Amino acid sequence: MRCCRTVAVKIGVLALQGDVSEHIDAFAAALRLRGTGAESSVIEVRHPADLTGCTALAIPGGESTTISRLIDKNALYEPIRTFPGGIFATCAGMVLMATHVADPRVHTLGLMDMTVDRNAFGRQKESFEADIPVDGLDGGPFHAIFIRAPVVTSAGSGVQVLATLDKGIVAARKGRYMALAFHPELGGDLRLHERFLKNMGI
Repeated sequence: MRCCRTVAVKIGVLALQGDVSEHIDAFAAALRLRGTGAESSVIEVRHPADLTGCTALAIPGGESTTISRLIDKNALYEPIRTFPGGIFATCAGMVLMATHVADPRVHTLGLMDMTVDRNAFGRQKESFEADIPVDGLDGGPFHAIFIRAPVVTSAGSGVQVLATLDKGIVAARKGRYMALAFHPELGGDLRLHERFLKNMGI
């Protein structure tokens, strides 16, 4: 047990499209490791009311254009933009967090000052895995799984670069936000989930 916090914590996972169940499982396991108690929960978020009482929100990987369209359809755009908790965004989630994406179909949230290139490493067949150093992460490199991954080509004010590859930035943080080009929920290594929760005071 790594935390003495015993109050209930509720984490939301945006459940419109993508690898939702994997995020739920990963955050549930991370909360157990943080010692938050049996009353803590990870829930699916599909409508604005679902965000009530959430400490943090995960935006999963998937198809960024589809997730963007469904965010607008479900009237979630402003509730997410003004959500006071932390946001943990992976792959398509990183695209949505950006201020600039060269695809008019994506209505970005604009929460992190960065430009993102969708599918920067190619299509599905170009998916790959790599051990990458992550700034400030104890325990050695992180084994990252990249699936039709984006990359940050430029980061502006307040954005802390956590990890890079040759094509650009693949992990970044701004305050209570963390955006990752890869899928930490798929590899069983919960260090980034725990780091995010710790940054939230959990």
